Amino acid sequence: MSERVLGVTPPISTALPTENEKRSNDALFKELKAQGTFESPSETQKREIVLKSLQKITDQFVKRAAQQKEPKNTMLIRDARGRVFTYGSYRLGVYGPGSDIDTLVVAPKYVTEEQYFDIFPDLLKEMAPPGAITDLTPVRDAFVPIIKFEYDGISIDLIFCSIQTHRQLPDDPEWNLQDNGLLRGLGDKEVRSLNGTRVTDEILNLVPEPATFRLALRAIKLWAQRKAIYANVMGYPGGVAWAMLVARVCQLYPKATSALIVDKFFNIMLKWPWPLPVLLKDIEYNSSVTRVAVWNPKLYASDRNHRMPIITPAYPSMCATHNIGKSSMSVIQQELRNGASLTHEIMVGRRPWKDLFAKHTFFTAGFKYYLTVVSSSRTKEAQNIWSGLVESKVRHLVTKLEFHPSIALARPFNKGFDRVHLCRGDAQVDEVQRGSLAYLTKEADDEVNGAVGHGLKSEVKQEVKTELETEKKRENGVPFVKAEDTEIPGIDPAKIEAATNEMIKNETTKMEDGDAKVKLEDVPAKETEYKIYTTNHYIGIQLVEKAKSLDLSREVNEFTALLESNDLYDAHVNCLAIQHVKSWELPDDVFEPGEVKPARPIKKKRPAPTDDGSNPPAKRQQTVEQAAA
Repeated sequence: MSERVLGVTPPISTALPTENEKRSNDALFKELKAQGTFESPSETQKREIVLKSLQKITDQFVKRAAQQKEPKNTMLIRDARGRVFTYGSYRLGVYGPGSDIDTLVVAPKYVTEEQYFDIFPDLLKEMAPPGAITDLTPVRDAFVPIIKFEYDGISIDLIFCSIQTHRQLPDDPEWNLQDNGLLRGLGDKEVRSLNGTRVTDEILNLVPEPATFRLALRAIKLWAQRKAIYANVMGYPGGVAWAMLVARVCQLYPKATSALIVDKFFNIMLKWPWPLPVLLKDIEYNSSVTRVAVWNPKLYASDRNHRMPIITPAYPSMCATHNIGKSSMSVIQQELRNGASLTHEIMVGRRPWKDLFAKHTFFTAGFKYYLTVVSSSRTKEAQNIWSGLVESKVRHLVTKLEFHPSIALARPFNKGFDRVHLCRGDAQVDEVQRGSLAYLTKEADDEVNGAVGHGLKSEVKQEVKTELETEKKRENGVPFVKAEDTEIPGIDPAKIEAATNEMIKNETTKMEDGDAKVKLEDVPAKETEYKIYTTNHYIGIQLVEKAKSLDLSREVNEFTALLESNDLYDAHVNCLAIQHVKSWELPDDVFEPGEVKPARPIKKKRPAPTDDGSNPPAKRQQTVEQAAA
């Protein structure tokens, strides 16, 4: 019986592993464990408990939606049920400690998106254990309907889709979403919601050995994260794109070990003839169950512009890497080149696997000049929304910079740095909004999502949630907007003023020249304290040779106008600033322990004039004269 051939071409090799390859594979597994990429069984069990709870909440959600829709239809309400599916790293089986769970709620046709946002958040707080749900953030205006929250410390991104072909969902636990007919009647947003799970399941169906694929993917994900080239939102491949690349190499070497797959990955992808697309199966063009466009560069000009197209295998096929630009492609190819050189040394035993996972040098030695995009808000909740919008648009600024004649490379860092500042008075608020770090507070660790002490935001899942509604253009824009509102939720100015006045009254003293009292109105009131939440995104700038000046005012103004024109922008709450930073001016929290911050260059002093007032000869001329003497 012949084996099933996976992929759009036959395998390159079906050779069985050698003893050396097996030893290298064992070493790779040990290194990945040492790097902490696997979580404990108890943590995995905790995830399973959370997912079971979400399934119960989903069933109750659908029942309540049915009651609202047809309150007298007891049969509809009785049989109402929903389904929770996973996708991304959890579904692929490559999750680790601290990973989030990408989840999808599927409901029958009568459940609406409006009901999802109106009912589900309250049900979460009602049915989950007390205090288990934190950071609950419904995002109605996202690319797909999404509710973000943490459940018992596990980050959950929950998206939604209503199936229009089903009055009720099947009770079969094996029922899945692979049938293309389920897409009938769905719009672009709904299809994208379903495709997260459909793509993940299809990837697993198209690899010859899932266990080999998973270990190799863990290695490539760790490598990409360490090199800061993992984040679709910032113009790099996201988790699904890297998974498809590894899956394609597995198809070409179906009998290989994970270690050999990693080695071949770098060699094949380095030599890949882009923009030839990476495909796991032939694209389906003849299905007509949805009007959502299938990726087709012969038909669509925008598809022809994709630099490194990696195409999803589930219908309708889409490009998972449409965000990759000129600079990010250059960075990715350089890292692939370095990886190919390293894995060759590793496979022959001259280097250890840990060398492949060495950290990037973006801040320590990558660039001399940086731009930092500073988004800020007066509340944590507002900053979660505002910083997400700004983050999703940073790549648009990068594209503008790439067209500047003095810029050779504009590389965005793949994550943002969240910080909390405690300010006294509008003057300090103004400084922070412009990028000052003089008023950072240690409370940041408890206030901001992600590892604020080290500044990194949690990984952004561009595949489903980073694109927001199309922005309206504004004619005029400036690179800095000052927020005017000084009222902060949670702070009662009246109470603060009363307490301050009472303190001053009790401490009234006599003036030196008599018994006259200090007048209350002559004593300045205590300034109100404000918490300002900021997120910084850094872009490394490499100039062309002999560049003499760099005027970015047009690019900055256009980028600012793009964000200000969005409906999510509120001038009383949100602010945006773009600052130029040199490498030795970078803040300390972008560096990890052991990393050396770049030092300011020491300028060479010009020699003092001689006694006769003339400038001394150049160093080379002095040497010649001394030799002649």
